[in-house]
Amino acid sequence: MEIVTGAIPSVITKLGDLLIGEYNLQKGVKGEIRFLQSELESMKGALDMVSSTPLDQLDIQDKIWARDLRELSYDIEDTIDTFMMHGKGHESAKLHGIRKFVDRSVGLFRKAKIRRVIATEIKDIMGRVTEVHERRLRYGVVNNGVDKPTTTTVVDPRLFAQYTDTKELVGIDESRDELIKVLMDGNGVPLQQGKIVSVVGFGGLGKTTLAKAVYDKIRALFDCCAFVSVSQTPDIKKLFKGLLYDLGKSINEETLDESRLINQLREFLKSKRYLVVIDDIWDISVWKLIKCALPDNDVGYIVITTTRNVDVAEKAGGAYKLKPLSENNSRKLLYRRVFGNENSDNSEYTEKCPDELAELSDRILKKCAGVPLAIITMAGLLACKARNKMDWYEVYHSIGTGLENNLDVENMRKILSSSYYDMPSHLRTCLLYLSIFPEDYIIEKDRLIWMWIAEGFIQCEKQGKSLFKLGENYFNELINRSMIQPIYGLYDIVYECSVHDMVLDLICFLSSEANFVTILNGKDQVSPSSKIRRLSIQNGKEDDSATLTHRSLQQVRSVVVLGPVSSLIPVFQSFQVLRVLDLQHCDLSDDNSLNKCLGNLFHLRYLGLRTTRIVELPEEIGNLQFLQMLGTRYNEISCLPSNVVQLKHLMCLDMHMSTKVPNGIGRLTSLEKLSVLSVDESKIGIIEELGQLTELRVLHISLDEWNDKLVKCLHKLQKIQDLIILSQDDERNIGGLDAWVAPQHLCSLYTQWSCWFSMLPAWMKPSLVPGLCWLSIAVREVQQADLDILGMLPALRYLSLLADHEDLGILVGFVVCAGSYACLRHCQFRGFVGPVVFQHGAMPRLRGLDLWLSVGWAREIASSYGGALDFGIGNLASLQEVFVSLDSEAASDELVAALKHAFNIHPNHPQLRINGKLVESTGVLPYLP
Repeated sequence: MEIVTGAIPSVITKLGDLLIGEYNLQKGVKGEIRFLQSELESMKGALDMVSSTPLDQLDIQDKIWARDLRELSYDIEDTIDTFMMHGKGHESAKLHGIRKFVDRSVGLFRKAKIRRVIATEIKDIMGRVTEVHERRLRYGVVNNGVDKPTTTTVVDPRLFAQYTDTKELVGIDESRDELIKVLMDGNGVPLQQGKIVSVVGFGGLGKTTLAKAVYDKIRALFDCCAFVSVSQTPDIKKLFKGLLYDLGKSINEETLDESRLINQLREFLKSKRYLVVIDDIWDISVWKLIKCALPDNDVGYIVITTTRNVDVAEKAGGAYKLKPLSENNSRKLLYRRVFGNENSDNSEYTEKCPDELAELSDRILKKCAGVPLAIITMAGLLACKARNKMDWYEVYHSIGTGLENNLDVENMRKILSSSYYDMPSHLRTCLLYLSIFPEDYIIEKDRLIWMWIAEGFIQCEKQGKSLFKLGENYFNELINRSMIQPIYGLYDIVYECSVHDMVLDLICFLSSEANFVTILNGKDQVSPSSKIRRLSIQNGKEDDSATLTHRSLQQVRSVVVLGPVSSLIPVFQSFQVLRVLDLQHCDLSDDNSLNKCLGNLFHLRYLGLRTTRIVELPEEIGNLQFLQMLGTRYNEISCLPSNVVQLKHLMCLDMHMSTKVPNGIGRLTSLEKLSVLSVDESKIGIIEELGQLTELRVLHISLDEWNDKLVKCLHKLQKIQDLIILSQDDERNIGGLDAWVAPQHLCSLYTQWSCWFSMLPAWMKPSLVPGLCWLSIAVREVQQADLDILGMLPALRYLSLLADHEDLGILVGFVVCAGSYACLRHCQFRGFVGPVVFQHGAMPRLRGLDLWLSVGWAREIASSYGGALDFGIGNLASLQEVFVSLDSEAASDELVAALKHAFNIHPNHPQLRINGKLVESTGVLPYLP
């Protein structure tokens, strides 16, 4: 969207809003707006075509025209937003009599003046649009660079991977042998039935190289073989002919169409044991067509595909995720390329690397992150440099700047940019926005998505659909396309991401070319000729303030500060159309000047103030009528200003538990996330107001004591996906949520420390809450059937279940059945008096187990098993750590030793903590009478 077509999509929408909105525009102005809409829609189509063409294939006039149109679109949107903000104004509802008459008269005069201004602005915009259009025709920018002939032969650098001598490769044998095991049975003989495996991974990771190594190793075992490459715009007929040629089948090239080629391939292969590699698949529809030509047969076949897209890999066949090179193999590959030859061993490379360069080479390898293409590229740069620190530092610091004019760097960018240009325009925009963060930066998923929303990158055509959920889809798609790297938090849930340094190098290069983000990090000079649209300040030095003071900053839309901020705050007064201001982790404790300028940032959509040590927000926060996200968590703010309830566009309010909200929170009807809402006796009416926030997806609430009105409120919140209810009261409420029925899309529920369910709710079934993945609840009476039901929840990854069996006198044991809890990563059972036994095949992915054990029944089990404690812990195949809480501190040494032994004989030897203390393993089985 933005980088591809500037702000044109949102401008077209806003022009439509001007026509139908209550702005009382002059008739002639409306006609001019309709002309602008039509003209911009045509320009958007042309700009889409230009932007889908790689930069190195574009004519210079195309680039200039696209740049001018993008810049113009930003200026148009800023003008419209300013008019909309002033045009509506505020009604004086509380004024009466002569004061109301005077105020209304002044308001009408003011609005008439604003309408005259917008009429003049629209005429000026029309003139500029016409000028850009005429310049395009004047200088021959007609075909948008797509159909223009080129005199340069473009060589696909991926071809080299197919013809690389295996002795030049490092670590390939391990991956090759592992993949061959996946493809064949234990005897190294091809399976009698067919096998399809798709190698998936980041661009440059070596997928083609691995597929070729496997192909060369096992091809002698097959009757016929073929290795063909697909492209982003494949010629299917040519591809099928290539398959037939490689397989050894002669064809009449003149007469065969796609259908006949498929028939010939199927007929030829139906009785042959065949091996086929389909390299570099981009689209699942292309694979489905190719698959039509590869028949199932009774003699066996192997098909290997490669792709960068996880979704394509999973749909094509079993996904084999290619791992980056190990640290040792990465070093070996770099040293071989720079210092050694193919006959040297690793020790010889190490000896040839000067000591003073060893640490620096490791830092370079860290940037490469195990990607062979990146390592080879860096090695090519280093090999051309003198072996001294200064020259090597030059290479190290050039990564991410796009300054190296080198064929290896160019080839690497081409390989990565093919993934970039394969993406739809909205994903390209969202990816380039990540250039606002420095290398090795951990980017929170939610923070990033709210920024995208504030910038207008996420447009939803369907009314009522959540922009945030659409943003999550964008985020996941970037992961699937291997453009960003997921960082898994607790229980394999993705909360953060990072960008590989080589991808960051590409997007910083593209971003700089399009004037998308301006970075101040002390390394690069900022061109004074370019307007700054987005600003990333990555060191916060005094000279940054001086640099910015001499620049025009009225057009800045995003500011992210990743360092000291105090010297920069005076500059914020210059931002007239700022949409995103992120100061997360900046120390604002000694400077109150930010509060003075906040109220003037009228266009602000995103205000990130987490962990900034502020203690209050100004009343002027109510002026930010477009604000969508306000984040103040981890600050000691006692109460939000009273007029925060006027922010009707606010979708996310993220604050610390100690922060109170004013009455009137029910007016924030756009809220999708409210966390953490703290309610005490003085604010008890807020609970009833919650029922008005029907768009809420996330609600985290802390109560001084339980309030029965909460259930009535929750019944109205039918979009809730994530619900946490905390209580400061020592006693859990009994049955407080028994009457509540959760909506079907509930994903996370945490109520264990606030209330008891009398029994497991009837709605807690796989068919009613299929997406439930995080569950922490207290159920007074748990039955065996309840454990069975919970075990069938298909997405459950975390379970903390508290029972009240001791008070209720329930002494029976429980069984976790085979095949249950298929996705569970962590389990906590507490309050069960009788034993919980795990059958073989239960909880196959469980890594963490937290158990509350009764000393009494532990002794009974031990006596039944000759002094050993056996409750099926050895059946938990993936177990890594165990936390055991005994109901008596007076447990004997023999009992503790028996527990040690029970976990020590587990194949994984999981780490054991008893009553919070780490226990050393022992192989001695004690005797418990």
